[in-house]
Amino acid sequence: MPVYQRRTRIAAPLERVWEFHSDVSGLEALTPAWMRLDIESVRGPDGDDDPDELVAGTEIEMSMRPFGVGPRQRWTSRILDREAGETTAWFRDDMVGGPFSRWVHTHRFVADGDETIVEDR
Repeated sequence: MPVYQRRTRIAAPLERVWEFHSDVSGLEALTPAWMRLDIESVRGPDGDDDPDELVAGTEIEMSMRPFGVGPRQRWTSRILDREAGETTAWFRDDMVGGPFSRWVHTHRFVADGDETIVEDR
């Protein structure tokens, strides 16, 4: 299976970057407009709609229509693991429904002074 990796330095402390990635609004902000992302629902592990934080067991149902071409593609993502410490944090999600046969995405955050290194794989 092909693996995509990206490392980015963010000019913000770990705590702030982690908070940004702990809410569905972070996903919306990071997704390019040309993807035409719609968040259909966010369900916490206890079944509650729109939880305050994306924790392990949370499912996000979304759809997208890249460049406005073709039918909307449905995608359901589930947060598998999530952990934060003083200098590192990470979470992993997988696709439980969508356009690929398999998708697992790990987001890792490492404090570097007043900045944060974000690694996506």
